[in-house]
Amino acid sequence: MLTSQTASLANQMKHRDREMVPRFLVIAMFSLMLISLAMVSYAQWTDHPKSGVLKISPIEKEITVSLVGDRSVGVAINDMDGTQLAHSNLNKSGFIDVIWVSVMRERTVQNKDMTAPIRVVRRENGHTAILDDATGWSIELIGYGQDNVAAFARLID
Repeated sequence: MLTSQTASLANQMKHRDREMVPRFLVIAMFSLMLISLAMVSYAQWTDHPKSGVLKISPIEKEITVSLVGDRSVGVAINDMDGTQLAHSNLNKSGFIDVIWVSVMRERTVQNKDMTAPIRVVRRENGHTAILDDATGWSIELIGYGQDNVAAFARLID
């Protein structure tokens, strides 16, 4: 009796396992993967120009600043004379903290000076970017939201 129950459960599990992911979905998934691979391969072999790649524009205006603070009290942006220009706790400027974390992380990884200044630049195409010459790290502030970009863009204005 026990073996017939076990055999019955084993048959049910075999049948159930086959139906958990329908065959057509597996075929569709692998088909999409192969089509994507074919399209990328074709683009590479034919030297198709890349689209959606940011073109770096020349720098129009820049300011050199330092980031001072920590996560508990917030981060201040000071000019090279030590005058506070902005603070992450004021005027919807919390994005300053995000950039500070990124800069400090890169400097820690590369074992660079944690107090080195950064540059906030406005490019000829109107974009704002942050450049860390100590590490070579940079970020183009595109697609981060109006308030986040404004936290740095108003430093240049």
